[in-house]
Amino acid sequence: MAITRSFDRSAHDLRPVRIEPGPMKFADGSALIEVGDTRVLAGATLERRVPPFLVDQNRGWATAEYAMLPRSTPTRSTREATRGRPSGRTFEIQRLIGRSLRSVLALEEMPGFTLILDCDVLQADGGTRTASITGAYVAAAQALAGALLAGDLKRWPLRDHLAAVSVGIVDDKLLLDLDASEDQRAAVDMNVVATGSDNLVEIQITGEQRSFSRGEFDGLMDLALAGIDTLFVEQQRALESILGEVRAVEAKGRRTPAAPRDEKELWGKP
Repeated sequence: MAITRSFDRSAHDLRPVRIEPGPMKFADGSALIEVGDTRVLAGATLERRVPPFLVDQNRGWATAEYAMLPRSTPTRSTREATRGRPSGRTFEIQRLIGRSLRSVLALEEMPGFTLILDCDVLQADGGTRTASITGAYVAAAQALAGALLAGDLKRWPLRDHLAAVSVGIVDDKLLLDLDASEDQRAAVDMNVVATGSDNLVEIQITGEQRSFSRGEFDGLMDLALAGIDTLFVEQQRALESILGEVRAVEAKGRRTPAAPRDEKELWGKP
């Protein structure tokens, strides 16, 4: 029996993906990622500080915050700030985003810096955590590229690509990139985070309604990694220009911060 999915796609197809780099004027890096009807805005900030446990360690850090807008879902949800604290789900997702980014960062190449990723869900139709990770990578790459080009970083700290996708078993069929209606019906639900080297960062899998076999697990993994490869292509397209500048700088060797210019020189003659 043929399956009917959103955007007229097959079991092994992603929803339409669009990544817009740099939509935020003031962020050090940003990306608007759309995966079907799910939309996430990711902003990156690079601050000259580190957490107390990293002081004098000659290393940097990366962390994340995640939130859903009140009308990102069919019914309005109360802002977590109004409730006084983030929910357990929010804590779980922002920690997932942070440790995923740290897995591809050479933190020793960004001493004294903390990279903060802010992921805000504008519209939720399934896969918000995986879209957040995929978009956060693009925002992070922009912020780090800006610091490298300015001479604030001496070496490129991103060691690999990073993306994430959901898969699951719905009506006994293995599906890639579940939308909200599929996620609600999934007997088995799985999120996969992986690098461009096909190394796994995290697997979250749950038998929501039944157990699953080793063969089903392997099939879901194959679907996820194929989908993640497609997401890497979209990330590369979004970052093509800025990464070209990074490669040029890397080919020339290290950059050092520019010497400060005299104020008279900056303003010119009166």
